[in-house]
Amino acid sequence: MDIALPYLTLDGKLEASGSWVNPDVTDMEGEDFLGSSVGTFHGEVIPWEEDPPHCQHGLPRREDLKGERFQLVNMVRGDSRPDSWFFSFLVVILSRSLFAFAALAKNQTSKGSASVTVETSGHIYEYVATALDWWHADRYCEQRFALLLFEPQGSEQASFSKLLQSQHVRGSVWLNERDGVLHKPKQRRDHVVPVLVFGEKTDTKYVKVLSDFPALPAVTACAHLQWDTSTQEIATVFSYAVPAFINEFQLRGFVDEEGFVRFALIVHGHHSPYLPVFHADRQWHHFCVTWQRQNGTWAIYADGKRRASASGLCAAGPSAPQAIYGQGMFIIGQDQDSLGGTFKEKESFSGNITDLHIWRKVLSAEQIEKVRSCSVVEQDLVFEWSSNALEVESSVQEVTLQFLCPGPVEECRVFEVGSSGFSYASCLQSLPFICRYRKDAYWQLKTAQLESSRSLAGRVNTLAERTAILENIFTSDAQDMNLSVALGALDVLATVLRERETPVLESFDLLAVLRLLKQVSDVEVQEREDLKMLEQLGQYYMEVTELILEQQNMETWSSVSQVIGGPMAVVELCDRMVSHLAPLLSTGRTKITIQHRNVGLEVRKLELNRKELGSETYLVRSPEKGRHDLIEVPTEELRRLKARGLRRVMVKNMWFGYGSLQQSLSSTEGSAAIQDVAASDGGQKYLGTTVGTAVISSTLLSDHQEISTSVRYRLQHHVQDLPDKLVGPVCAFWNFSLSPDAGGMWSTAGCHVVTSLPDSTACFCNHTTNFAVLLQVYEMQRTAKEELALQTLTFIGCGVSFCALIVTFILFLAVGVPKSERTTVHKNLIFALAAAEALLMFSGLAKTNQVLCFTVTAFLHLFFMAAFSWMLVEGLLLWSKVVAVNMSEDRRMKFYYVTGWGLPAIIVGVTLATSFNKYMADNHCWLNVQTNVIWAFVGPVLFILAVNTFVLFRVVMVTVSSARRRSKMLTPNSSLETQIGTQLWATAKPVLVLLPVLGLTWVCGVFVHLGIVWAYVFIVLNSLQGLYIFLVYAIYNSEVRNAIQRMKDKKKALSFTNCSHPINYLSSPRNTASWETGKRSPSAAESALSSPGLKDPPVKNITNRGNFGAKIPMGISSIMSPERPAVELTAFKSSGF
Repeated sequence: MDIALPYLTLDGKLEASGSWVNPDVTDMEGEDFLGSSVGTFHGEVIPWEEDPPHCQHGLPRREDLKGERFQLVNMVRGDSRPDSWFFSFLVVILSRSLFAFAALAKNQTSKGSASVTVETSGHIYEYVATALDWWHADRYCEQRFALLLFEPQGSEQASFSKLLQSQHVRGSVWLNERDGVLHKPKQRRDHVVPVLVFGEKTDTKYVKVLSDFPALPAVTACAHLQWDTSTQEIATVFSYAVPAFINEFQLRGFVDEEGFVRFALIVHGHHSPYLPVFHADRQWHHFCVTWQRQNGTWAIYADGKRRASASGLCAAGPSAPQAIYGQGMFIIGQDQDSLGGTFKEKESFSGNITDLHIWRKVLSAEQIEKVRSCSVVEQDLVFEWSSNALEVESSVQEVTLQFLCPGPVEECRVFEVGSSGFSYASCLQSLPFICRYRKDAYWQLKTAQLESSRSLAGRVNTLAERTAILENIFTSDAQDMNLSVALGALDVLATVLRERETPVLESFDLLAVLRLLKQVSDVEVQEREDLKMLEQLGQYYMEVTELILEQQNMETWSSVSQVIGGPMAVVELCDRMVSHLAPLLSTGRTKITIQHRNVGLEVRKLELNRKELGSETYLVRSPEKGRHDLIEVPTEELRRLKARGLRRVMVKNMWFGYGSLQQSLSSTEGSAAIQDVAASDGGQKYLGTTVGTAVISSTLLSDHQEISTSVRYRLQHHVQDLPDKLVGPVCAFWNFSLSPDAGGMWSTAGCHVVTSLPDSTACFCNHTTNFAVLLQVYEMQRTAKEELALQTLTFIGCGVSFCALIVTFILFLAVGVPKSERTTVHKNLIFALAAAEALLMFSGLAKTNQVLCFTVTAFLHLFFMAAFSWMLVEGLLLWSKVVAVNMSEDRRMKFYYVTGWGLPAIIVGVTLATSFNKYMADNHCWLNVQTNVIWAFVGPVLFILAVNTFVLFRVVMVTVSSARRRSKMLTPNSSLETQIGTQLWATAKPVLVLLPVLGLTWVCGVFVHLGIVWAYVFIVLNSLQGLYIFLVYAIYNSEVRNAIQRMKDKKKALSFTNCSHPINYLSSPRNTASWETGKRSPSAAESALSSPGLKDPPVKNITNRGNFGAKIPMGISSIMSPERPAVELTAFKSSGF
């Protein structure tokens, strides 16, 4: 392993000192022990009084560090041969050149660097040769209203390759992640912690942990450590002792001859071997040690990577089944030879230690990486690092240290130009990069640059006596802005905006202000004494935001919308700024509130280990008297977080009053997703969707990570008087991941209306983000009297239809209608339609109970879908009578039942599973017509109506064709009027018979939006569908009438028998034969019907000698026409037709 050893000079410059080779140092998994270990800090750390004589470059002295910021870097390079002296010399020379280039790049960055742009059909790419780390490269592009280039795909690949080839680029360039637009940019975290300084080895310096330790069947201990290299003696990092066993749990280490720190773990007195974990380079290193009782498995991690692991540590012997005993004494910096005392100087620790945490479980590799990134895993946490939990011996110094931690993702994506592949590199590495602009946005920036008077920037820079606002949009300062400079710039900017003679901002002015806000939102807090300035910064930030969101700037926001990605960009910037206010809560404060007239924020620290947990509410009083908006996290959500093991969370709330922000959002395409699904029943005409309330947000964080919870919010409506207009509220949130180039879109996923009043709406959402209430505006096309008349007509028609259907269903069951496919299908259709109409009539009574209303909606959906499915079965059955189908009756009926009841159940079940929260309408018990849910009913209905229309057309064609042939055969000399009448009746007959069962009257619903007349026609035809079925398929149905007649005849026969032959009349062979003959044997008159061309003779009931003949039905067609049609609609036969 060839290692370039850097050293830090007292003027803060990093130089290369040479290289040496140690090819044998590898860990147990074959990886290099030394990684790129970076720890940037600022503070007053006192390591040692003087550097050891054998160490050429010791740790900085206190006077050298005071007020300075420095960075320690460990550079690792492999694949070198020990005897390659020329190559080693070359490495040193190149290393010095790279550092010189980095310094040059740093100077060029502040002045703006030369860049080359390449234009394509949709984008403009800017190659920036200045090497920056990932965060500064991303910031550079963002401040120029561009994006760091994503991984090229498709047509982008050619443009990307052309751009790099034209610049003779070799090596690597930074890339953004493809899903980077869906999340906030990667950020390094500032972590302010107390540091314990053990200046030299003594037998007196120690720190006692004031915590009650339970029994530990598993344990993980992690800390940041700076090791003293002045001695190679064994040092005890920490020791844990209990009365029964002194060496219960201990971590020891020493520096070996090769310059590595070796660690050994002791559990129950069992000692692991000393193994190298990191280089003794006087840098800050993060370590973790883990052990568990099962198999005695242990591991040591350093700088996020596992350096050693094994099993069997205290896995045998009397103590094998024992956990680490509880109620012991935990000492930092000393080895306890007795409980809490008897320290030895030669075994004491010398160095600096901070951020020690202990868990009663083994952390995973991912969790250890999270801990290394300054995010504490709170589950099963036994001890959390805090000054209040330590008893510090007086000679141990305690100072404050601020780490600039690695980000959540330490490695960032790069493009390897030479190999045309993609890989990852440390985000802190300096590389060139490419910014990508949308073409139209780029030219808008150019236009704004040329047309600007720059009066705002000039005025601000004059008052600030420095360049607070750059007067060139394409000049970017990617370096960090400190707190005092940011505070001064915002103070002056707020003053200029308040006193500005021309209140309307130009496009360039607004872009310049937004760029300054981007810079300020990335400010890093350096000192604890800066907290007061930080709160002032938050005040000025929100004031500037309010001033640029004033009503008169609405047109300006619209003009730059494509450049900045929509007006919600300022909301995202405020969210980033609010996150920086968290250090204010570390001083004992539990809440920070900043409130202006039209903007406000609140940051609150919430302890979850309280006995009484209530909902967390953010209440904002609107400028209008007596009106307020609020958002709250329900109590049950806080209890759920507590059950997960979280002890405290930070709650961020923001509020943006109604103004140019909402109006700009209403004028953009952000509500397109809502508009597309808006529907109308003909009573109103959809006009558009507008943002009708303030925008409010709530976010919960734990360890700097967002936590998903549900929220409730109530917002006041802000709309002008809209006479003759209907306003429908929709709960929505701004989704930045939808249409990212446009900055996002409104979405309703996971949100629904709880209650709606004329002046406000209450909503529930199952996640946290930026919320509002969208108002869908409709123009009323019916008067209140017309609506009342339609509702009354619907109720009366459904009542009559329901009664008729019930009577028809009873007749089919009670009178003994012969079983057949036809009657079975009729009965299922009648039952489904009757159930649906019954629920429809009384659905209004369930509106006050949400659960009952939801249940009624689901059953309405099910029974109406079942009714239409059986209408489809009616059509399929009719088709099987017209077209030969090779399927048995049993198989057909199984298929019909699956279609009639199985298909509706599947449709309703899938709809509920996928759209549960937006299934029901807000004001009545039916499907939500404002979302795609309504298509779960309308789509299948339109399909069924289309199929049945085709079936009816086919039946009519066959009937007419058959009637024409029969007419020519039987009456070739008939008059033209007679032939026309015959064909007209042959056409009208199937239409009149089949309309109610095929559901074709519902086609009128497509035309209800055309006028009130169609609404009346639709309601009359469909609310009386049951009555129509009763008349056609009960009153005029020959089978029903025959069954009723048989019942009458049987009753009459029984009555006659009881009078004349009271004893066993029906048992007589003669009478039994006569009864059977009367039921089934055709009479002479019936036989005459089989001869074509003969008229139907009158039929009488023959009652002499006990023979009861069945009544032969006489059809209306027999009376109206001398000829009978050749095609009998036996599937839907009724005596009246």
